[in-house]
Amino acid sequence: MRRLLVTLLLGAAATAFAQQPPKLEPLPEPPAPPGIRDIGADEPRIRIAPADGDHVEEVRENGRVIMLKVAPSRGVPYFLVDNTGSGNWMRRESLDDGVRVPMWTIRTFD
Repeated sequence: MRRLLVTLLLGAAATAFAQQPPKLEPLPEPPAPPGIRDIGADEPRIRIAPADGDHVEEVRENGRVIMLKVAPSRGVPYFLVDNTGSGNWMRRESLDDGVRVPMWTIRTFD
């Protein structure tokens, strides 16, 4: 019984040693990333000039426009505010809305 067990173990070990590892070839180098053009981090891509007599003031924070004050030549000034930084602008007639919920940026991933 022991001879049979030893023979089976030696046979299994011999087949494991007889297998050749596959020949591995080195991977080719990855291609270089495409070049990034610097358009200007502070400037928007599309800029619409205000009409004659209109006045637009920009408020920037870290190079991003977060608020616009638009004072038309005729009419009441209003504000365009981007609270979340997602590009969704909300029109407000005044900046004082009463109760404001605190919104702090804890961490940004750039």
